Amino acid sequence: MSGHSKWHSIKHKKAATDAKRGKIFTRFIKEITVAARLGGGDPESNPRLRHAIDGARGVNMPNDNIKKAVMRGTGELEGVNYEEINYEGYGPGGAAILVETLTDNKNRTVAEVRHTFDKYGGKFGESGCVAWMFSRAGLIVVNHGDVEEDTLMEVALENGAEDLRGDEGVFEVVTGVKEFDAVKEAINVAGIPVVSAEISMMPSTTVKLEGKSAQQMLRLTEKLEDLDDVQNVWSNFDIDDSEIEAYQSGS
Repeated sequence: MSGHSKWHSIKHKKAATDAKRGKIFTRFIKEITVAARLGGGDPESNPRLRHAIDGARGVNMPNDNIKKAVMRGTGELEGVNYEEINYEGYGPGGAAILVETLTDNKNRTVAEVRHTFDKYGGKFGESGCVAWMFSRAGLIVVNHGDVEEDTLMEVALENGAEDLRGDEGVFEVVTGVKEFDAVKEAINVAGIPVVSAEISMMPSTTVKLEGKSAQQMLRLTEKLEDLDDVQNVWSNFDIDDSEIEAYQSGS
């Protein structure tokens, strides 16, 4: 999990200034719309909507955009009806991949996802082939330099966190879905800066990737995430920081 969460924390840190901000906004608008449609427009009673709105605000989405997305979901404004579909497969080195999408045209989406797997060294799989390896949980990432481990552990565990893991340069606080909001709020109240906080799909086992396989896996992950209908890409790869840095530098 550590390599994958590190990859996602890097993406969170640059999201607000990313040249693909329009794509990021679209992703949150879809999620807010679907969350409001399924659970209602009140974020206080709809955790999925609350998390989506928090994420949108984290990338500086205007409040008007958020309000309109909620209204489309509740039917107060006309909007597109998105369908949630997950796709599964394997990457270089045998890493499991779970792709979450929101789409208004599943034939287009499955074709694009399949093509990306094939083009970038992956293997598109049947439904259920890897989903069993993942479970939904909260993941909060904090930089080592921003807090002492004992302090973070005390705050996190006292407020319901399940685990605290140390990775290369970051701490990963793992929570249950129900405890996620309370733990995140406690960390914020304690004045501890958070790199990223999200409901994640956590793998039960990991696959260590190095060299060519690591670089190919990172490229496949990025290309899948770039697809318009893709909301999230989860994997069980474990890749060292040095491999991620080499990929980002283009080496």
